[in-house]
Amino acid sequence: MQKGDSRLIRAWTMYDWANSAYSLTITSAIFPIYFAAITTTGGKDLVLERYGLPNASLQSYTLSLGFLLVAAIAPILSGIADHRGNKKNYLKFFCYLGSISCAGLFFLTYDNLWPGLVLFMLACVGFSGSLIFYDAYLPEIAEPKDHDRVSARGYAMGYIGSVILLVFNLLMVMKPGLFGIPDRDGLPARLSFLTVGIWWAGWAQITFRNLPDARAPKEDKVNVLTNGYMELRKVWRQMLGLKRLRRFLTAFFVFNMGVQTVMYLAVTYAKQEIKEPDGTAIADSGLIISILVIQLVAAMGALLFVKLSKRFGNVPALIIGLVIWMVICLAAWRIQWTNEFYVLAAFVGLVMGGTQALSRSTYAKLLPETEDHASYFSFYDVTFYLATVLGTLAFGLVNQLTGDIRNTIIAIGSFFVVGALLLLRVPREPVIAPQQGAAR
Repeated sequence: MQKGDSRLIRAWTMYDWANSAYSLTITSAIFPIYFAAITTTGGKDLVLERYGLPNASLQSYTLSLGFLLVAAIAPILSGIADHRGNKKNYLKFFCYLGSISCAGLFFLTYDNLWPGLVLFMLACVGFSGSLIFYDAYLPEIAEPKDHDRVSARGYAMGYIGSVILLVFNLLMVMKPGLFGIPDRDGLPARLSFLTVGIWWAGWAQITFRNLPDARAPKEDKVNVLTNGYMELRKVWRQMLGLKRLRRFLTAFFVFNMGVQTVMYLAVTYAKQEIKEPDGTAIADSGLIISILVIQLVAAMGALLFVKLSKRFGNVPALIIGLVIWMVICLAAWRIQWTNEFYVLAAFVGLVMGGTQALSRSTYAKLLPETEDHASYFSFYDVTFYLATVLGTLAFGLVNQLTGDIRNTIIAIGSFFVVGALLLLRVPREPVIAPQQGAAR
């Protein structure tokens, strides 16, 4: 496999194009609105009345459980993949698990709420698990000097592709008659979940066809079920001598709690707190507009932050992004009207794309020379998912304990403040690591 092969890079970025339909339609746009609709009647929260917790918290806890499951199994799978050299097989498995689960959400109604939530969780597992093996290809297909550009290109492809499918789904949901679809029992929304599964698995075939197949397995005899955890332990020990990588990952763990919570639960927050000019709750069309704004601006934001990283360096560019996140949280705590929310959505998109793309590429740049990229990215992704678990869990707990979802903004904002302070501790120059050479 030759690094810098444009055909290979295009194929790799197509998986972002494929799977981002899940993160937009399922986690951010249509599913949260549909879930709120089937669990609310006459202004009453059916989940709260029956189970004693708000429907927003139930959705948040389900996501937390999904991410926790991925964090638990990621070391096992990445260890097996590194040992057997078959990352692509695991990428396929999680892709199909996620896409089939998304399609299965077609059957979600309030009467079968719990089976539907299991599918919602498995879709999260499929999406998150596949990214472990997808991200691990980045240092194999691109030179370190191109990591920022290639990572940003992947995110940009994802934002654009997901918007295309969302626009189609919105037409189907808002104008079902154009497609000959009966507008009853949430059928248009449920059909949109089916399209996500088809889109995800379908476009992923380009990636699967072009990424290299398995390399020769390692000949040493190890227990593949425990090898992943042993590899994780080995990576941790190596990181003790890689100051830049260790400190960066610590900062990433903290600020990613905020980024992922905003991504997954912003619509849930807006549904309860943002109002139309006449004082009524924000309309579903208003929520969709804000999501489209976020996605379109995020594609530009990912590319903008590549330029910032070239000008100032990756870590300073990330700090700039976190400062903007802090301002966004302060504004979100104060605003209450739709026109204010649209402006805020544009700024969220700007930094969401940039911080995600730069985080992935910065980690790849700081890795030592190694063939076990899946193990190193397993460590990154375990950090990623544990941060997401804690972030979404904090959102649900603060909302449940205080009874005011607006208080969740305080918790989210604190993640960005602490994350920025930790990034300031990341050395700007390469640090020589004992027995590891120079950290890039």
